[in-house]
Amino acid sequence: MAVPDVVKTIVVRVGDGDYRFVLVPGDRVISWPKLRGLLGVNRLSMPDAATARDATGYERGTITPFGSTTAWPVIADERILGREITLGGGRHGVALAVDAAAAVGVLRATVADVSDAELPVSG
Repeated sequence: MAVPDVVKTIVVRVGDGDYRFVLVPGDRVISWPKLRGLLGVNRLSMPDAATARDATGYERGTITPFGSTTAWPVIADERILGREITLGGGRHGVALAVDAAAAVGVLRATVADVSDAELPVSG
């Protein structure tokens, strides 16, 4: 499976007790300006590991929108469509291989351009 097909599920805090799942291809990062614009907010943050676990029921690195303790809204970067993707499966070492369009449909995800290319690490 190619890096873009491995989709990261990132929990984003919109407000007190209000979160979103953001699905981003493995070779990209969240574009905070694009995501803020989509949500119509001036500020977003990433919760610490304990808060993310409390909000989702999952540890970082295992987070998936499927089976979360709260069904937070999902935003999927448009680049995941048209392929089979893998998402975290709720446990370390477990991944779910799914058709991206089917996952977006089941999750009732908002599809939008919310990512930027990941900058190469210089060494």
